[in-house]
Amino acid sequence: MSVEAKLGPVGQIPLGEGRAFLVGDEPVAVFRPRSGGLYALRAICPHRGGPLADGLTDGEVVMCPLHHHQFALADGTCRTGADDVAAYRATEEDGELVVRLG
Repeated sequence: MSVEAKLGPVGQIPLGEGRAFLVGDEPVAVFRPRSGGLYALRAICPHRGGPLADGLTDGEVVMCPLHHHQFALADGTCRTGADDVAAYRATEEDGELVVRLG
């Protein structure tokens, strides 16, 4: 089943950073790279539970702040050996951040 959530103004996420949200029961990290676009991933690193929204991002990957595993923003694929994380659709609609799960 698909879930859609409006999470407030896109501007609450500074360029080049991520923020954590709860969509239903799912922790979601939304990233707004300086290069443009919006990306949403499951907010918890599968390796040791690190908060991905607090990780560094270069526009293509986010690095978990605990053990530096890197996850592709586009699809959640781990590039450094941990399990992948779920990727979700994030869009801007009339200035509002919208995330769709499923």
